[in-house]
Amino acid sequence: MSQPFLSVVVPAYNEAGRIMGTLEQLNEFLSRQTYAWEVVVVDDGSTDGTASLVNGYAAGYPQFRLLPRPHRGKGGAVKAGMLAAAGKYRFLCDADLSMPVEQLSRFLPPVLEGIDVAVGSRELADSRRLGEPARRHLMGRAYNWLVRRLAVPGIQDTQCGFKCFRETAAVQLFERQTLDGFAFDVEILFLARKAGLGVQEVAIDWHYRDQSRVRALRDSAAMTWDLFRVRWRSMRGGYGSWA
Repeated sequence: MSQPFLSVVVPAYNEAGRIMGTLEQLNEFLSRQTYAWEVVVVDDGSTDGTASLVNGYAAGYPQFRLLPRPHRGKGGAVKAGMLAAAGKYRFLCDADLSMPVEQLSRFLPPVLEGIDVAVGSRELADSRRLGEPARRHLMGRAYNWLVRRLAVPGIQDTQCGFKCFRETAAVQLFERQTLDGFAFDVEILFLARKAGLGVQEVAIDWHYRDQSRVRALRDSAAMTWDLFRVRWRSMRGGYGSWA
């Protein structure tokens, strides 16, 4: 079997209530494309039947496959999926598909050329946030302010759940990822900058979903601590001479 042009990696933890809708939308969109593709759903130790639903769906569509993993967190699931994927481009897609699926094309050639890491952004001039509570938005901007000062200057939206990596960049970055929690995005982008990779934000429309897995206070504190861990690890040579 020839290498697929695109792999879509979907991390999922207890997503039985909405994973089928996401798979249907991806299937409908990708089936209209001229390139070869696959969808890799990484089940992060779900206890609600998510894995069974994905397995059942994949039985009818060979481009879909389930990668079961013990529960470690979103970062661990994304790392496993990115390294198991086979595509020339590897697209990270949140299980709630809060971005219109058609906008996936904005991350790929011929729309976007010569970029190693394309980062979905809700903060560019052409971006739109739809239905997000003001408190949630303010918390996100406060965290990004810290990110830009401590780890990844110049990126306005490091936490958006839609990102695309060239194959070589995906392997280079995710093999070195150490964080299993929500701050894995920051570590990956920090490493991308250290490696001199081309990183570009891509404007998207983003719809707020109130079933978000992020627990505002607890996860914000953990993610802030992880920022310091990334910087400390880099200062002590924890990423090797490469970073």
